[in-house]
Amino acid sequence: MPERLLTNNAQWARTKSAADPGFFTRLVSQQTPRYLWIGCADSRVPANEIVGLDPGEVFVHRNVANLAPAADTNYNSVLQYALEVLKVQVVVVCGHYGCGGVRAAVAGQRLGLIDHWLQPIRDVHAAHRVALAALPEPERHNTLCELNVSAQVKAVAQNPFVLDAWARGQELEVVGFVYSLADGLIRQVEPGVDSAAAAQSRFGG
Repeated sequence: MPERLLTNNAQWARTKSAADPGFFTRLVSQQTPRYLWIGCADSRVPANEIVGLDPGEVFVHRNVANLAPAADTNYNSVLQYALEVLKVQVVVVCGHYGCGGVRAAVAGQRLGLIDHWLQPIRDVHAAHRVALAALPEPERHNTLCELNVSAQVKAVAQNPFVLDAWARGQELEVVGFVYSLADGLIRQVEPGVDSAAAAQSRFGG
């Protein structure tokens, strides 16, 4: 099974070099992505591919259900590096319809360690329980996926590293997207937030 990955990689490298002889030289010399992508670990949602960008153009952090937990050192390390070293200009939180993590969060089953990880989604579900209950499936699940993205955009916009970036005048926008597995299209579900004042106005203190 691993041999398939090596074979595919060799073919990809040959094809890439043939189409763009300078590609790997440029890739080695610098990493200057404009975007930080906070997405789901789902194998059907490859960050670079679905937005048509090459390696080196998007700095990617992925986890189950595209969460941005304030206490997660992995996420915070990625965020700090992206803002302070890479100087990204856009942070994208991208969820997707049909997310298994979102579904598992509200399924009512004990799953182990991941139950703790998914608690923020249960909190979002609880806050919108009445409105969600009035929706038929799959609209209910899709709406919860969107609400989760909105909640994570809020978490990113209120993160100290993001607030520090805005305070020092860094150009930075935080946006929320949802990807549809059914048609391959992305839609924006949370308007961009580009300043501490905008974050305060939209999300409060």
